[in-house]
Amino acid sequence: MTELKNIMFCATAFAPSLLGAKELPNIIYIVTDQQTASAMSCMGNTDVHTPNMDRLAQAGILFKNAYCSAPLSGPSRASMFTGHTSHEVGLSRNNVPVADSLRTASLGWLMQRAGYECTYGGKWHVHTPSMPDGEFGFSTIHPHNDNGLAEASVAFLEQKHSKPFFLVVGFDNPHNICEYARSQNLPFGNLPELPQDEWPGLPSNFARNPYDADVIDYEQTLNYSAYPTRHYSPDDWRRYRSLYFRLVEKVDAEIGKIVDAIDKQDLWKNTVVIFTSDHGDGMGAHHWNQKSALYEEVVNVPLIVTLPGKKNAGKEMPQLINEGVDFFASVCDWAGISLPGGLHGVSFRPLVEKADPQQVHQPYIVSETTFDKGVARGWALRTPRYKYVLYDKGLYREQLYDMVNDRGEMRNLAIEKKYRQILLQHRAYLNEWMKLHHVVQIRPEVHLIPNM
Repeated sequence: MTELKNIMFCATAFAPSLLGAKELPNIIYIVTDQQTASAMSCMGNTDVHTPNMDRLAQAGILFKNAYCSAPLSGPSRASMFTGHTSHEVGLSRNNVPVADSLRTASLGWLMQRAGYECTYGGKWHVHTPSMPDGEFGFSTIHPHNDNGLAEASVAFLEQKHSKPFFLVVGFDNPHNICEYARSQNLPFGNLPELPQDEWPGLPSNFARNPYDADVIDYEQTLNYSAYPTRHYSPDDWRRYRSLYFRLVEKVDAEIGKIVDAIDKQDLWKNTVVIFTSDHGDGMGAHHWNQKSALYEEVVNVPLIVTLPGKKNAGKEMPQLINEGVDFFASVCDWAGISLPGGLHGVSFRPLVEKADPQQVHQPYIVSETTFDKGVARGWALRTPRYKYVLYDKGLYREQLYDMVNDRGEMRNLAIEKKYRQILLQHRAYLNEWMKLHHVVQIRPEVHLIPNM
């Protein structure tokens, strides 16, 4: 009798795979690498042309305030697929293996147990470049290589599927801007350069804020390979931005092949399509390239969600999303999986299904960083109006910005007395978040947050 009860418990624990699997939506997750939120023409950027990302935005819901969990590939992707903030599970840097205890509870295995066919193509980077076949609950259809990835994904979509599928398509571009900055050949083919008079201009926040955290400049000196741009001229930066946008356009064309296949196979009626990136790029703002720093261009990422039947198509949403832990929670929600204990992501499924810009979601989200091959740690806490940034060391390590009037982060309000109460409130929020996620302080008597 006891054995029978155990069998019945197992059946109900994974009910979606046994009861009404046809009602579960397919989920297609398209992830680029190093694409900032503003690098899409549907965001009003006239320096880049992204017709296929725009098609997704026209068919779905566009979030303006989605942020990566961590502005570095490995940590960001680890958060997406484990549901934890990367630092609390020892994955704060690239090239760190996932602990065995996390592997079996990772998203692919949860989805597979819930009745999904789980398939992965392209960049993985947690910690191997490609997804190991079968190791995280996914069957692999293509390695870490943008060439041929769209075609492999299309071939998968053209197959007959006896159960709902969860397809992840991980593109590398526009990450090739890293090789460009190092004067190397681009891994997936060099691009023809535009003439100089067609290069985009410099961003309005090209200059460094005089009260910016000085640890950022220090980190540049530590890692020349990542930041060979320290002595760029204005025209060097214009050329950089031109190539960056061309790389975005290149990956947009690849995404178009997948969107065409969704059209051709008539998959919109029962498929959730989510498009995002693991983090952004400095793009010359504050003279910064690459990631790691907590500038808006680095942590604010694209997020477009297309619902079955293209419900609420064309809507734009202002709510705050952590495109790491919240993604994990959302996919679990669509699959009918209860969020595992100890996870704190908030599903954005109710947001997109209601599509009310006034709907309350969560009071703040946090991105955290450990500089790639560097020493500094930092946190960016975003509320609806403000962004609070804290680094663990250095001059002006504390920053506060009005994201309505100063999205370019040029006026650090943390040094102004009249914003004192707002500063204190954001310190309290971050302290609350640090406790929830077990952030270790420097010493019991030395708190990372001032005056805590």
